[in-house]
Amino acid sequence: QVQLVESGGGLVQPGGSLRLSCAASGTIFSGNVMAWYRQAAGKQREWVATLTNTGNTIYADSMKGRFTISRDSAKNTVDLQMNSLKPEDTAVYYCNLRYPHTPQFDFWGQGTQVTVSS
Repeated sequence: QVQLVESGGGLVQPGGSLRLSCAASGTIFSGNVMAWYRQAAGKQREWVATLTNTGNTIYADSMKGRFTISRDSAKNTVDLQMNSLKPEDTAVYYCNLRYPHTPQFDFWGQGTQVTVSS
């Protein structure tokens, strides 16, 4: 089965930056859609950003201008660059892989903790 492993989380001060990475293993087909989600303590899972199968990027409104999702060909990962971090960005961040028109293929990593605090 597909396995996703997130890394790069940690403690950062407000206004700081972090770069998260998602490494995938298993049977990965071309045309996949990668996304990042997050879940703060006591809250519902929230969509953060998507990199589509055609290479386009889409962001939640609160992340626009601060977060960037990209594919790192050198490391074979999908990354999330997070700048100007705020305390409300504190959450467990999850990597997601799916395929257009095939919702039965929906894979998740275990998450990485991001804490924004002074």
